[in-house]
Amino acid sequence: MFYAIAVISIVTFIIFGIDKRKAVQHQRRIPESALLSLTFLGGTIGALLGMLLFRHKISKTSFLLKFGLIVLMQAVFMYYLSDFF
Repeated sequence: MFYAIAVISIVTFIIFGIDKRKAVQHQRRIPESALLSLTFLGGTIGALLGMLLFRHKISKTSFLLKFGLIVLMQAVFMYYLSDFF
């Protein structure tokens, strides 16, 4: 499980970097839904690092709210999962 999360986080980090480069070059962007889906599927750490290191999507309130909701849902899931085991 750890390796799967590590891989999806690395992929998510790279995708955030690619999207930032496309934004700077005024090219067609990666949809926010794709970025948020990768985050939801376990790439939260990669997404957070990508947002901070690339300074990407940090001033867009709607994206930050959706990102925060995903993190909250993951935290609740982990809490209930830890009670289960």
